[in-house]
Amino acid sequence: MQYGPAVRRRKLGTELRLLRCRSGLTSIEAARLVGWHQSKVSRIETGSSGVKPADVRRLLDAYGVADTELRELLLALAGGEDGGGRQNWWHAYRGVLPPTYRDFISLESQAGGMCTLETSVVPGLLQTPEYARAVTRATLEGLADDKLDALVEVRIARQDVLRADPPLRLDAVLDEAVLRRRVGGPEVMARQLQRLREAAALPQVRLQVLPFTAGEHIGLTGPFVIFSFCNTADLDVVVLDHLTSSLYLERKEDLQAYVEAFNALRFHALSPEESLDYIAGIAAGA
Repeated sequence: MQYGPAVRRRKLGTELRLLRCRSGLTSIEAARLVGWHQSKVSRIETGSSGVKPADVRRLLDAYGVADTELRELLLALAGGEDGGGRQNWWHAYRGVLPPTYRDFISLESQAGGMCTLETSVVPGLLQTPEYARAVTRATLEGLADDKLDALVEVRIARQDVLRADPPLRLDAVLDEAVLRRRVGGPEVMARQLQRLREAAALPQVRLQVLPFTAGEHIGLTGPFVIFSFCNTADLDVVVLDHLTSSLYLERKEDLQAYVEAFNALRFHALSPEESLDYIAGIAAGA
């Protein structure tokens, strides 16, 4: 269990080491090709030090890696550009975003798929601006208006991943409490429920409701997010949010446990079609 930046460095280092080995190079030979000392290559591969995107490019060129998507993914882990070739837009909000949140956004921007269980609030990628403002104000009391505005802007900007080419595949299971909790008041919640129904119609979004009648379930342990990547499962990661930080799980046994838990939750939840009807019923006052 590690904080985001550390787990990203380790994942990047592991992938670079595998690519070096596949190219048939020793760390000494790789270092000689790029004009470094062998210790620098070792530090990068063990994740003990960060690495600039430009240095990652040099290594990938030395290893003969031509896969564009894989290169973009590894550059993103090093803090480079996102999948659309844009500079990381969230850097403009460094003054208000903690490092773990910036790291989460970076992973989200590069992931091919995202599975999320939410037990208290609507997932950030599906929130309306008014709902996002109410949630942010409640969880960060005393926040200045300008910082509150900035955090809401970030929340809404993150939603571009659902409109990217290709878009992020979002698979969300929502506990019924998420739909019943009147965040921001009745009007804000009514618009939020309508937003969920609109999002559920998108081909890249699968939304399921876990009704109260499902009884006890494994999701009672708390919400979580699973990021999956198209190029390599070695980069998949589970994220657990806490009040002041996020924790990242990368071990294969942890990933398997959470994937199995999510599949179990999907089995007990309503189907996507039934979920749409259920949300409509709650919106109508059922």
